[in-house]
This record gives sequence, C-alpha cells and structure tokens, in this order.
Amino acid sequence: MTSRRSAAGQPPSDRVRVRRAPAHAAYDRATVDGILDAGLVAHLGFVVDGQPYVVPVNHARVGDDVLLHGSPAGRAFRLLIAGAPVCLAVTHIDGLVLGRSAFHHSVNFRSVVLLGRAEPVTDPASKLAALEAFTERLLPGRWAEVRPPSPRELRATAVVRIPIEEASAKVRAGPPGDEPDDLGLPAWAGVLPLALRTGPPEPAPDLAPGTDLPPSVLGLMERWGG
Repeated sequence: MTSRRSAAGQPPSDRVRVRRAPAHAAYDRATVDGILDAGLVAHLGFVVDGQPYVVPVNHARVGDDVLLHGSPAGRAFRLLIAGAPVCLAVTHIDGLVLGRSAFHHSVNFRSVVLLGRAEPVTDPASKLAALEAFTERLLPGRWAEVRPPSPRELRATAVVRIPIEEASAKVRAGPPGDEPDDLGLPAWAGVLPLALRTGPPEPAPDLAPGTDLPPSVLGLMERWGG
C-alpha cells in the first residue's frame, strides 16, 4: 500500500498533530522511519469493550509498513486481524536533562505515534519474509545462522502490517532551558546521556561444548559496546 507521505512540518492528519511543545514535532518520513527502525520495543494500544489496553510488542518496519507478529489466539492479534483501530508508539530515552530548578528537569527523547488499522499477512512466503525481517532487525545476520520456521510454526504465528499513513514524531535534544535568574545558582546543570549496551553473553545451559559466539552476536556486541 502506498503511504501518504507528509511534507516536513505538515502532519498527515489532525489526529496526529503534536499540540504540546509543537516545536519538537516532526512529520517527515525520514525522522519517523529512523525512530521506528532504532526501537527494540513498541507499545500497542487498543480498546476492548470500552477498556483501553497497552501491550509491548516487537516490530519491524519494511518499506511503508510496520509489521507485528504474535499468537493468532491472543486477544490483541484477534483484534488486529479483524481490523480494529490501534495506536502504536515507540520511544527512546537518550539522556536525563538536569536543570538548576526542579521544574526544568526533563529527558532527551525520540518518539513516534502511529495510528491505523492492521492488515493480516496470510501468504506463507510473505509471512516467512516478515519473520526474517524481525530476526534480522534484532540481530543482523542471525537468520542465516539458525533453523528457519517450520510450516507448523508459520501456521502458529500471526503477522499483520500497519501502513505508515498517520504518524508523527516528537524529539527533544539539547541542554536544559533554565530561567535566566537561575543561571547563577550553585547547582550542576547539563545532560546525562543514556545508551543501550550489551552485557557478557550467557550461554544456554545445554549449549554444546565448543560452540563459539556467531558473527551476528559478535557484531552486535561491537556496535553496542558490549
């Protein structure tokens, strides 16, 4: 499906217009796609009988769609497959912003909110390609190192796509915005950066002796400073 690509600074719909701190808003697909691609976890919002729910999900962007996968028996995916309206959000926390006053403490962040309706992916080849995209997004090169899903595993997995048509990004970066009268206060002010890092690998207890770390894991540890 072809998306409605918004011009920079113009929201694709009023529903996703950023109203609080609009100077931090971004509507261009390059910003939206970059935040989606860098996120490891998304949060999916939906409503059942008037009750809102939010659940964490893994996601992968492929072109103009965000792909999700899960159990076809799960409540969320039954709704997704039925075409219920949903909201998907991805957030990164890049640093703690420490002001000279309590009021001007904040965080540097990047976030995306996406509204839409999901479309089921039922073709086996497309589902397999989607699962490869999930795997490669989390750990590039891993798909070729492991057994691919069996036909039974494919049938037990639901895959849906949400077209990126109504989305907005919000980004805050930079130092605290302290009041001029507070600049002389004897309090440290600035930004404490935060970053995701890998820890030491923990082998499975039943791993065969002599099994080395694969290139995919070594590459991720190098990129993330593990």
